[in-house]
Amino acid sequence: MLAKFSNTKSANKKIILKKTVNGEDASLFGAFSLKKELCLSLLIPRALGITYPTLRLARDGEAATEYPMDFSGIELDLDRFEITLDLSKLCGDEQSGLFYYDFLFPLGEKTYFSETFDNLGLELSENEGSKFRLLVYEEGFDTPKWFRGGIMYHIFVDRFAKGSFSAPLREDAFFNEDWENGIPQYGEYPGAFVENNVFFGGNLIGIKEKLPYLKSLGVTVIYLSPIFKAYSNHKYDTGDYMQVDEMFGGDEALSVLISEAEKNGMKIILDGVFNHTGDDSKYFNKYGKYEDLGAYQSKKSEYYNWYHWKEHPNRYESWWGIPILPKLNLENESCRNYFVYGEDSVVGKYTKMGIGGIRLDVADELTDDFLEGLRKTTKELSGGKSVIIGEVWENAADKIAYGKRRKYFRGKQLDSVMNYPFRSAAVDFLTNGDSALLACALTELYASYPKCVCDSLMNILGTHDTERILTVLGGEDNYDKTNAELARIKMDEETKKKAVKLLKIGSVLQYTVYGIPSVFYGDEAGLEGYRDPFCRMPFPWGKENSELLSHYTALGKIRRKNKIFCEGLFRIRKSEGGYIEYERYNDKEKLIIAINRGSTPYFARLSGKELLSGRVYTENDPIPPLEAVILK
Repeated sequence: MLAKFSNTKSANKKIILKKTVNGEDASLFGAFSLKKELCLSLLIPRALGITYPTLRLARDGEAATEYPMDFSGIELDLDRFEITLDLSKLCGDEQSGLFYYDFLFPLGEKTYFSETFDNLGLELSENEGSKFRLLVYEEGFDTPKWFRGGIMYHIFVDRFAKGSFSAPLREDAFFNEDWENGIPQYGEYPGAFVENNVFFGGNLIGIKEKLPYLKSLGVTVIYLSPIFKAYSNHKYDTGDYMQVDEMFGGDEALSVLISEAEKNGMKIILDGVFNHTGDDSKYFNKYGKYEDLGAYQSKKSEYYNWYHWKEHPNRYESWWGIPILPKLNLENESCRNYFVYGEDSVVGKYTKMGIGGIRLDVADELTDDFLEGLRKTTKELSGGKSVIIGEVWENAADKIAYGKRRKYFRGKQLDSVMNYPFRSAAVDFLTNGDSALLACALTELYASYPKCVCDSLMNILGTHDTERILTVLGGEDNYDKTNAELARIKMDEETKKKAVKLLKIGSVLQYTVYGIPSVFYGDEAGLEGYRDPFCRMPFPWGKENSELLSHYTALGKIRRKNKIFCEGLFRIRKSEGGYIEYERYNDKEKLIIAINRGSTPYFARLSGKELLSGRVYTENDPIPPLEAVILK
């Protein structure tokens, strides 16, 4: 019998792990609310001779306990073993918890172990391997329903649209009047200091005047880069959180944009940069430009304890060691209260103005108290409708940041995160043509996060921090290029055609997996650009790539018409070479998405109406190479 395990690949397919919660199938998931009973079932082929499997379960950071599983019957030639977990008892006095588990399979004198690579499937191993993740979140935790099924559009405010607003020019700032061909300021080399005080003139009124364009794309959420008063064009060096920058139109322009967006079925999400301020700010005031007595100026400043001092005034902690971005001390009660507690706090002010939520910059560096206070205030002031999204680059279910386990999805902190694992896997699939990593990444996240979080994930292909997705898919390698070279490199027409073809595939993926797509402004128009700041070029109004724009418009219509994208279940059907196939479904309807990244037709034996082209597929029709189809 031991010989059967010498080829574990054949044996792995025969043991099945099933989960039920209060009698309902929950096999796709790995996160459950507190007041539930979770039944774990193993279906084991009788031929393997396993008769006493054991569950080994441990709370995060604690020793494991072994629980023998009970034999509960036979299904065909499969023995069923079960164990039921009361999640409330598991968590004890706490209202949530993170656990890890695996299964032990004694056979003769040897014990075999379960191993999982995607938190869903089970494989057998002679050695201990990756364990299953079980996340228990607080009863009542949910994410805003208005957010699900939508389309997000991410705007870098200075580069999207000028509109009819004439922005006032500060004495220490400059305008680049060449919207069509101008190049953003850049340093001599990556990481070199850049003044970032040259503006192209995009503003909030410009966005308001482009709402019809955004509506044509099906946009429901506009996510703005930082808009608080600040020295730079990117505004990640906040000067005053209580003012919208006058060069963007000030508080009045934001109020108008919120109101007009609402009329067009859209909500505004702000970028909350709460981990650090600018050194040129009312709080730090290194250059004395603000009336307030800043922390840099005097230890008597009310803001002095808001920062981490090594030696006043010139030695202090800053974000990633960048001195113009002094790091805030969010453990300080006065500092924390200013941002997140009460109607008069920073988040209170803008929530009352009517924003739809906040994207939190560098969420890993924000404290638990800060995140919990922010959620409490925004949810209370918005009637539970405010959405909170964190910038987290890894799997957020059990993320460790700075040596501490984070509790993002336990129920008191975040609703969603930027889905960087999706981006990494999608880019790998589009460039290398192997679907295995993509299938594993999609499955793992779906089997790790609460279902309501999965429905709300911010699915990205590009952001202000990454190269333009079109450039990633078709551009030259940039490792040995100077900034001066990267500023002007463009794809030739033939290369760009191939990149557009790949982006059309990638956007279908982005629009049809669980979560909501977040389009970085201009991706739908064919903008190119290497690393920051070249990924932040002005929008090419009047020179959009018509093929891409039509494609994104069609995808928007499909999402609007098919409510299955709001909360429908997700399951990988097949992953083979350059081909991946998955479905979105519920009890009433089903969509099948098939993507062939390969170079030859793939005979998938699928039938139905293809929603992008209108073509009717039969089982004899192959999926063409470099094509993505949505079949209903």
